[in-house]
Formats: sequence, C-alpha cells, structure tokens
Amino acid sequence: MDDIEKRFADFLHLVTHSRQTGEPFEPAIVNTTIYALPGEPQGAYQYARWANPTWTALEDALAVLEAAESLAFPSGMAAVAAVMASQLHTGDRLLLPSDGYYTVRNAAEKFLAPNGIAVTTCPTAQMAAMALDGYKMVWIETPSNPALDLADIASIAQRAHASGALVVVDNTTMTPLGQRPLDLGADIVVCSDTKAVNGHSDVLFGHVASRRPELVAGARDWRRACGAIPGVFESWLVQRGMDTLELRFARMCDTAEVLAVRLAAHPRVQSVRYPGLPSHPAHALARAQMRRFGTLIGITLSGRDQAERFIQGCRYVRAATSFGGLHTSAERRLRWGDAVPEGFVRFSVGIEPTEALWSDLEQALSALPAH
Repeated sequence: MDDIEKRFADFLHLVTHSRQTGEPFEPAIVNTTIYALPGEPQGAYQYARWANPTWTALEDALAVLEAAESLAFPSGMAAVAAVMASQLHTGDRLLLPSDGYYTVRNAAEKFLAPNGIAVTTCPTAQMAAMALDGYKMVWIETPSNPALDLADIASIAQRAHASGALVVVDNTTMTPLGQRPLDLGADIVVCSDTKAVNGHSDVLFGHVASRRPELVAGARDWRRACGAIPGVFESWLVQRGMDTLELRFARMCDTAEVLAVRLAAHPRVQSVRYPGLPSHPAHALARAQMRRFGTLIGITLSGRDQAERFIQGCRYVRAATSFGGLHTSAERRLRWGDAVPEGFVRFSVGIEPTEALWSDLEQALSALPAH
C-alpha cells in the first residue's frame, strides 16, 4: 500500500471516530447568512461570506487528499483568479503555458497585463529550456490541455525557486490521486473540481492547496474580500462525489491505457497522444512523476469531417466540452482555437465497461471512409 492509498482511506474515515452517539457522519448543508455573534466578533463563523461549516468539512477533506491546507472556490477559474490576484502585482512577471487551458491565458491577458503584469507564454514541452530569471510566478499545466505534453515539475520548481519565483501547478487533469505536485516541489496547486474530483458533471467547483500558510492566507483574503465563495449545496455535492474518486479514477485510467494502445493501432487513426504510450515523447517523465497516466487521450483523425463523424458515430460518447465525468465525452478541439490539428479529438474516458466502450469506438472508426 502506497501513501496515497492510505491517505484516501484516511479521507474516507476523516470523521468516523469523532462523532458522538446520534450525530450524523455526513456533513450538514448549512444554509445561513448569519451566525450568533453577541458582544465582540469572535469564533470561526461570523458572516456567511467569510466561512461556512459545509465549506469547512469539504476543505478538511481536501486537505487530507492534498496533504496541504486547502480552500474551496465556486469554479476552477475562481481558484486560478485567487492565486493570481493575491500574489501578482504591478511590475511582476508571469510565465504561462502557451498550450494549456486557454481561459487562464485569456484571463491573464485581459485583466493582468493591462495592470502592469508582464505575461509571457511558453509551450509546456519547452519549459525545461526556458530561462526563469526575473519571474514572480511560473505556471505549469502537466499534462497540458488538450495536447497532453508534459513538464518536469521537480526540475522546474528547483530552477524557479533558485530565481525567487513561485511555482503553481494546475493539476486538474490528474487530481491528487494521479499526480502529487506539492511533493515534487510546487508551491501551490489549483484544481477544477468540476472535472474528475466531483466527477458527476453537475457542479462547477475548484480548490487551491498549499503547504505555505502565507500563500493560503492570501487566497483566503481574496475570496473573503471579493466574494468568490462556493455555495453550500455545491460544496456538499463535491464532497459526496469525492467519496468515489479513487474507484472512478482507477477505472477510467485502466480503460484509457487499454484504449490508447488499440486506438494507436487502428488504420483510421493518424496518431494518438497519451502519456502512457511509449511513443509519447515524454513517456519516461510520465513514468517518473505521475502515479497514473490519466483519463484523457488525444486522437488525431484525417480532418474535421472524420473527427465529427467519429464522435457522432459513437453510442457511448457524449459530444461535450469538459472532461473527467462518469460518461465518456469527446470534442474536436480546434473549434476552440487550440493549436492542434483539424482532426484532433480530445477524448475523455468515463466509467463505461472497457470492452463495451472499445467495441463502440471500433465500429465508429471502421465506419469512417478510408483516406
């Protein structure tokens, strides 16, 4: 048993031995905007924008999985904004992946750059060669979304720290179970829990985690002042979803590893990008820094029509943006402006039985016209 397996068991039983007779094990949904506050302000709960017991229960659970203090946010981008806004100031320099989630770059260019923060981008696979002198923050997304390139977290963190920079890792694609950025030297992790952490495609959510109290305090102060707070029902939904994260993520990764090999051998598929394949240019790094190879597969077909026909020809695939849910989904990513081939499909593996899903993909691929 490795440490993360024990950590997940600890998460599942976080409150098992702390409840008195007749007390519920499951967290309460505390719908309130006020708390009893006679005399001078004191105590953990004073006003609804500052703290809530339902958030606390979820943050305590996330902290066990991350092995770090964690803060809940109403979306992944709210978590991103909290980190950027609390740590970056006029005159600072920010390095972003040019091939990562495009909304992060868009937010930086629209709201940080006009306020005197210099924003530079670099492809994920080239970050190892990027000079980091003078940067206040280095932002890593590995595997990158959607092309699934990798960056060496430990190496970049070591060089960034030597230059005085903070290292933030977007760990959305991998979750705390698939990759451990804080263990590899990152200062902050951000995650869109909308994806696999919740896993049910029914709530927007995100979190920030760090082992440096001052960084968590900055993000908390921003949340409190700006009002980017999670809803209590949404917090409860995420905690409920997390209970099955280990089972879901393992099933999805297992299936992805099988499908990637078979897709790469199919005559209608031009190429497959998956960190678990020896053909991936950073496969050795994937084996070194990732616990699993993930649930996303990049499939390149001969063009737009082939990609769209493939997606529509699958019975067990939802044509949708986002990933990490119970149901397999896919989309042609060039439609969002990503730097990928016209026929590139981001394929998110769900929890469907592996052979049933493969049979479905195989018939959809075989129905495509040969090129």
